[in-house]
Formats: sequence, C-alpha cells, structure tokens
Amino acid sequence: MSVSLGGDSSGPMSEINVTPLVDVMLVLLIIFMITAPLMSHSVTIDLPIANPKAKTPDPKTPPLDLAIKLDGNLYYDDHPVTDAELRAKLLVEAQKAPQPQLQIRADREVQFMVVKKIISDAKASGMVHVAFMTTDAPKE
Repeated sequence: MSVSLGGDSSGPMSEINVTPLVDVMLVLLIIFMITAPLMSHSVTIDLPIANPKAKTPDPKTPPLDLAIKLDGNLYYDDHPVTDAELRAKLLVEAQKAPQPQLQIRADREVQFMVVKKIISDAKASGMVHVAFMTTDAPKE
C-alpha cells in the first residue's frame, strides 16, 4: 500500500490560472488610460457665418445654372440635357478664363448620389468653382 503525499494527480484541477486574465486586464487598462484623454480632446474651429444680406459684386462671367429634378432630369440654363451633353458643356466652360461658377440647384428629395456624380463630373471636366443654391430658412 503506497501513500502519496501530493494528492491524486489523476483528478480534475480545482484551481484556475488567473495570470493570463490579469495580463490581459492590465494591457486593457493601460490602453484605456492612454486613449481616454485623446477622446475628450476637441479641436475648435471658427466656422464662417453666411450673411444673406451682404451684396456680392457682379461677376465678370455669369454663373452656370444646373437644376436637378427629383426624377433625375438635368436642366442646364433651363434646357434639358443628358449626362453626356452636360459633360461636354462643362469641358467647354472649364476652358474659359475666368472660369464661371457652376451653381447647382437640386430638389430637396434628390439622393446625394446623383449630386455627387454631377460634382465628380464637373471636377473631371476641370471646373473649380461649384456652389449650391439654397432657399432662405422659413421665418417663424
């Protein structure tokens, strides 16, 4: 009959090894201590304030008017145009000096994807000055 002093080694281990858990928790604690101050840091920017009553000087070249209807139809100076015709007109207008400003009037419900495509076409044509036309805010 042999007596073992170390206990039965074939049974289940009753202790949990917490060293890996403590290691992971310490790493997470250090990461949060470093990143927490960075998340509360904010950059202050002075945004321009639009003054609708300010008079703008008459441009030397009249602006280009592009209307986008809800159904996606394009109107260049109130005449219907296709995408290809618009790109051709923008190529011609981009070569002028001084370059006219392209003013986009889009319906409120037009998806931004349509407007983004028009802006990218204008940029690819060489247009530099692109603006959005808006309406005044409703008075309460």
